[in-house]
Amino acid sequence: MLRHTPYDGSSKLFRIGLGPLDPAEWIDVDDRLHAYLDEKQLLWRERPDEVFAAEAGTEAAQAEVLALLLAHLPARFPGRYRRDGDAMHIAPGRVVPLADGAPPLWTAARLVQEDLVLMRRAPAGWRLAAASLSFPSSWALADKIGRPIDEVHAPVPGFGGGTRNAELIARMFDNLRPETPMLRWNWSLYGDERLFHPETADAGARRFGVGERADPVVLRSERQTLRRLPESGDIVFTIRIAVEPLATLERHSRRHEIAAALIAQIEALRPDELAYKGLSAERGRVLARLGELLLP
Repeated sequence: MLRHTPYDGSSKLFRIGLGPLDPAEWIDVDDRLHAYLDEKQLLWRERPDEVFAAEAGTEAAQAEVLALLLAHLPARFPGRYRRDGDAMHIAPGRVVPLADGAPPLWTAARLVQEDLVLMRRAPAGWRLAAASLSFPSSWALADKIGRPIDEVHAPVPGFGGGTRNAELIARMFDNLRPETPMLRWNWSLYGDERLFHPETADAGARRFGVGERADPVVLRSERQTLRRLPESGDIVFTIRIAVEPLATLERHSRRHEIAAALIAQIEALRPDELAYKGLSAERGRVLARLGELLLP
């Protein structure tokens, strides 16, 4: 199991709002690290243009992200990471070259389970300037690179340009300090455990099997952090994906709380929010499936 999840007791269950993060907790590692890194390598070979993009002029900021990780990881996880000249050793048995000519942000992404997104301030507002995005949740990097944050968030109900939420995000980005990273959680439900999920949710499609019972149902959580880079002033946005089938959560000691919290979240969603999460057609089936976790 993950050390940090939306239901490990470190935060309110499935809370969406932002909160301060101890810099020592910036990046997390678990026993799935090598599986995630293997998947990143496979995606880089098979569809590099879909998982990496960077504007010209972002190279120094990319290198700044890499330098932060090279300092953070061996200090935070000394049994897992060891720097040796132009290579990082990741136990057991992985060596990541640090000077092979690859974009610095891609090199950084090869060290961690997180996806890494670089945000840059411009006269029109903060925009997505570079990203290593191997594990998207219903969005495509090619559609977002170079765009202002309010356009990036345009499909999210209540977060498009001119909304109060868009203004709050812009103000928060402007006021973010290097010494105080921020943390937020997000969640969604999918019908499989794939990490690479760029397909936009189809509000009317059946996602959770063809039978009367919704199965499989997979909880996809996102541990997101925001950190201002002290030299460039850019912001690195990290996205850590975790997938947990409900069949696994049935054995969790807090399954009743988890199910009750998810049910409350779904029941509170407006029609446009249900459509965005791909739950319009199957709301009842999913609620019934979650209700099974409430049984003794």
